[in-house]
Amino acid sequence: MNIQIQNGRLIDAAQSVDTVQSLFIADGKIAAFGVAPDNFTADRIIDATGKIVCPGLVDLSARLREPGSEHKATLESEMLAAVAGGVTSLVCPPDTDPVLDEPGLVEMLKRRADALHQARVYPLGALTVGLKGERLSEMAELTEAGCVGFFNANQPITDTNTLYRAMQYAATYGYVVWLRAEESHLANNGIAHDGEVATRLGLAGIPVSAETVMIATITTLMRDTGARVHLARLSSRLGVDLVRAAKADGLPISCDVGIHHLLLTDRDIGYFDSQYRFAPPLRNPADRDALSRGVIDGTIDAICSDHTPHDDDAKNVPFGEALPGSTGLELLLPLTLKWAAHATVPLPFALQKVSRDPARLLGVSAGSLCTGQPADICIFDPKAFWAVTSQTLRSQGKNSPYLRRELEGRVTHTLVNGKLVFQS
Repeated sequence: MNIQIQNGRLIDAAQSVDTVQSLFIADGKIAAFGVAPDNFTADRIIDATGKIVCPGLVDLSARLREPGSEHKATLESEMLAAVAGGVTSLVCPPDTDPVLDEPGLVEMLKRRADALHQARVYPLGALTVGLKGERLSEMAELTEAGCVGFFNANQPITDTNTLYRAMQYAATYGYVVWLRAEESHLANNGIAHDGEVATRLGLAGIPVSAETVMIATITTLMRDTGARVHLARLSSRLGVDLVRAAKADGLPISCDVGIHHLLLTDRDIGYFDSQYRFAPPLRNPADRDALSRGVIDGTIDAICSDHTPHDDDAKNVPFGEALPGSTGLELLLPLTLKWAAHATVPLPFALQKVSRDPARLLGVSAGSLCTGQPADICIFDPKAFWAVTSQTLRSQGKNSPYLRRELEGRVTHTLVNGKLVFQS
């Protein structure tokens, strides 16, 4: 089908494009913008007057809860949530049940996701068997099955020698190791940032040193092994400083931050509101501001939703018993717009942090409106307000600190491979 998107403000950081022009789609790919290609006849015209037309969002962390946790969410519900949020490509962590440490499980997940014809799914394979931090997974077989990297999710690898061997092996074959920078003994089952709020509320704290000690360990092993590492969900000012120094030294390191950590702090916990429990924990305002500066100066490569849907039973409990995480696929765009306004960041720059830049990290054909690229497109109204409620969220997980609040910026159309997969 040939599609013409007209009268919209096209924003594409990959080409430094920010202009009101028509976009033309043919055979599932970007055919041209501005002037129609020769002999082009539109089968469908989408009027994007007053709206932004940009590359589909690329989310580096979205738990789909299948297999094994269908009571929290299903593949169908979360893929619908993705396209409703303008997310056309997403990375799925391996902490499913069973864990994604077998090629057959990865192939099944990809096959089921492909059959839905919605967002593209890029699985991360388990770095160790069962995420137990003991035996290395079969990385070569998992790569053949479709894994784009290897991650131990939130499970620690307490044996540094195991981590060293994993990085050695990954470096030999060019695989990317994804790691959460948290030293488990220092974290010690803490549940909040180790600061005045945790002290006042009597909550077990996780010190910033849990992050910095682990980053120091990881960068030391990178120098020894030559492995490429992606740090998932940075949370502190000192962590940003260490990554900045590692990049200055030429280490092949990248990192991301969850959107909630750019907007919220441990002060927002209030009186034990379990919707504000995250892993890593929300830290103090100085850390939040340093994370924002890290995104702006390029130390932090991408922003993600860290989508973690839960059922009500996981959150309607005391703070210390609640499971960490928030639904995020549908909130990534409006919260990124909110951060951009607070940080006085130009809209094209903010959008590239959730499209072009994460796509580059993954090495996939996404995040761009260049001619010949797959037509994965998000169209949104930047001025539209909408209420975040259990009725408006498509995700099966209704857990969010933004419940019963209004956000600005709503997706009206999402296209994947030139097909309209969502329209509000």
